[in-house]
Amino acid sequence: MIVLSLNLLRRDFRAGEWRVLLVALVLAVASIATVGLFADRVRQALQSEAHALLGADLRLSSTREIPAAYRDEALRRGLRVVATATFPSVVRHGQQSVLAELLAVEAGYPLRGNIVIDAGNGMAAPSPQPSPNGRGSDSIIPQPGTAWADERLLRRLGLQLGDTLDVGALHLRLSARVVRDVDQSVGFASFAPRVTLNAADLPASGLVQEGSRISHRLLFAGDAAQVSALRAWLETRLGVGEKLEDVRDARPEIRIALERAEHFLGLAALTAVVLAGVALALAARRFITRHLDTCAVMRCLGASQSQVLGIFLLQFLLLGLGAVLLGNLLGYAAQAALVQAIPSMREAALPAPGGLPLAQASASGMALLLGFTFLPLWQLKQVPPLRVIRRELGAPSGSTTLLYLSGAAVLSALFLWQAGSLKLGFSVLGGLVVGLLGFGALAWLLLRGLAKLPLAGHHAFANLARHGRSNAVQIVALSLGGMALLSLTLVRDDLLQSWQGRLPPDAPNRFLVNIQSDQTDGLRELFVQQGLAIPDLFPMVRGRLVAINQRPVTGDDYPEPRARSLVEREFNLSWADTLPVGSEMVSGAWWTNPPATGGQLSVEEGIAKTLNIRLGDTLTYDVAGESFKAQVVNLRRVQWDSMRVNFFVIAAPGLLENFPASYITSFHLPPVKLAAEVALLERFPNVLVIDTGAVLAQVRAIIDQITQTLGAVFLFTLLAGLSVLYAALLATQDERIQQAAILRTLGADSRYLRRLHLTEFAVLGGLSGAFAAAGAELLGYVLARQVLDLPYELDGHVFLLGVLGGMVIVMLAGWLNSRKLINYSPRRLLAD
Repeated sequence: MIVLSLNLLRRDFRAGEWRVLLVALVLAVASIATVGLFADRVRQALQSEAHALLGADLRLSSTREIPAAYRDEALRRGLRVVATATFPSVVRHGQQSVLAELLAVEAGYPLRGNIVIDAGNGMAAPSPQPSPNGRGSDSIIPQPGTAWADERLLRRLGLQLGDTLDVGALHLRLSARVVRDVDQSVGFASFAPRVTLNAADLPASGLVQEGSRISHRLLFAGDAAQVSALRAWLETRLGVGEKLEDVRDARPEIRIALERAEHFLGLAALTAVVLAGVALALAARRFITRHLDTCAVMRCLGASQSQVLGIFLLQFLLLGLGAVLLGNLLGYAAQAALVQAIPSMREAALPAPGGLPLAQASASGMALLLGFTFLPLWQLKQVPPLRVIRRELGAPSGSTTLLYLSGAAVLSALFLWQAGSLKLGFSVLGGLVVGLLGFGALAWLLLRGLAKLPLAGHHAFANLARHGRSNAVQIVALSLGGMALLSLTLVRDDLLQSWQGRLPPDAPNRFLVNIQSDQTDGLRELFVQQGLAIPDLFPMVRGRLVAINQRPVTGDDYPEPRARSLVEREFNLSWADTLPVGSEMVSGAWWTNPPATGGQLSVEEGIAKTLNIRLGDTLTYDVAGESFKAQVVNLRRVQWDSMRVNFFVIAAPGLLENFPASYITSFHLPPVKLAAEVALLERFPNVLVIDTGAVLAQVRAIIDQITQTLGAVFLFTLLAGLSVLYAALLATQDERIQQAAILRTLGADSRYLRRLHLTEFAVLGGLSGAFAAAGAELLGYVLARQVLDLPYELDGHVFLLGVLGGMVIVMLAGWLNSRKLINYSPRRLLAD
């Protein structure tokens, strides 16, 4: 059987019988491998850059001394570890003083990223990376007796390099200006300018005493598997006041950007899977039809059903192994070429891809092959020997439904695997299932309807309607390919523009905190004097949640660390008349005419879910020793990545006005207006300025890289879409040969056959293009609203381009595929 399978495989390969299946499977594996390898490298690079902002892969924070066992366990697991401590304190220079954030670091800090400093030589000097054992040379941190400070502190105190900075009982020499820092919090835990000093100097400062508001941190870095295992080990041992953070926990803007990036990359991978499955299904259908005679002859010569099945199954497995190997090689070469073709990727020195994407591509390719070909092979073994003399006997029926179900099951499994998100996978999968069923039925009805209309080209319409079922399947297959291509071009651009619209060039890059009530008018006046737009000022009251529906709440009520931390700390509360920009109502209604006593709250849906707060619940807060109660009347969805001021909890007017409040705002400070920041600090020294420019730059970098990634991946997806078109046209080629032979015998000339074929191809292309546009718009809407949380507007140009593009492409491809048949003699066509 092995020898016979190899001989048949070699014969069919020379005859071109395997051409469609081989091309489809190689493109399937290559597409998935390219997307997987490229996405893996980009994802590693994005996470590496994001980790650089955190200074580590994982960070453990605690209000108490961190047990030595945590460090010992991390070192035992082969991770790099450094400890830091941070706390607010007043620093002095001469007669001036300012509140600063002190950061005491060990040698080897940071574990990820570089601190860029200016040591006075006119050049920014990046700090070297620490050694693998977690300890580095003292040259990467301030030497004992010295300190580094950021530009804000230098401006506020009028410092120059070499000046003395008083930190507690210490007199430190300012040895460098920090140009770019890492390990900074987003939010308002780190609003003051930072001073970095050597941890060896900290005890002598006299600032660390009982009751000091010091935050101890342990930073970890290593392989992803090591970090994940350590995190799982630590989570079971965390005590009160201890919190684990990675880049997603510490930086919501980066977390949202990374999640959206992964969803976009997952969409590209799903597109390759869909196109591969469609091409294989069409190719397998044609292969089975062309081998019915071979199976009948084999049965006449004494082959059993199991032998027939085994011979063809072995051929498919051998072909699959070869295609998987070739596809992986092609995919690896393609992603390497794509990286070199994109300047930003080439300069970024992306890390080498792992072996997992190749394994996933191989498994996906074999699953697609068997999912779409095993049941048709099962049909081949049931071909009756009688077909040798009765050629009208077709393939055994009864397995078509099972074929589609098996293919759908394989595609569904691959969807959920490749998506990396159940929500994304089910959204795309549900849309495809509905689209397949709806478009298939609609295509069949339209073909029958066109055949009944008195239109020119009636013969072509009647011919399409006569084979309505197979043509409907062909239209659906072509529309899937077109939908994928439109989704990755026009719809993709719309989604990316919506995402980029969240961060326009004038997005806020400065936050002002601790603005006092009597300073609001003066602050607005300063903005006018400096030629800046007057920002909205938002009141802020600090309060702690103490009860939900009269039931006291504590951190012990919540097993999740984040929920426990939220309950144990104070919230920033605010009040507003109107719904803030960047918020969207999820449930309930915004207050229109609140009573004078207030008593209404609006809660962000994320924190409501985390703390099990529901619409209608009554929350009790403690503010400076006084408590108040209010009912949750609506839940909001907040665009945290918009860099605008927003709050977890907003009260109706009349509830918080009697409590002590400060104000907060955000605004965009152009580079040419940096002098305005100096003027602001001089006039309002108590106001804390938070520079979020680094976070904005990181999020924009992620968006730009994903835009370039999808643009490059589109090339391979285009090839996969063309394979669907190629397989769809070849699937009906034998039918068209017989039809052309009959028509030529009856007197039809080549011009008539050309018009007939072009009319049929135009109808197939137009319908498939219309369905592709409708599917792409529907898919874009679902992805935007349900998965990516982005606004989306329908674009009529997608329909126009879909219909016209479908007609032109299918007509051109169909003409190239069938042009030789037009000039063949009837005798030759029948002989073929």
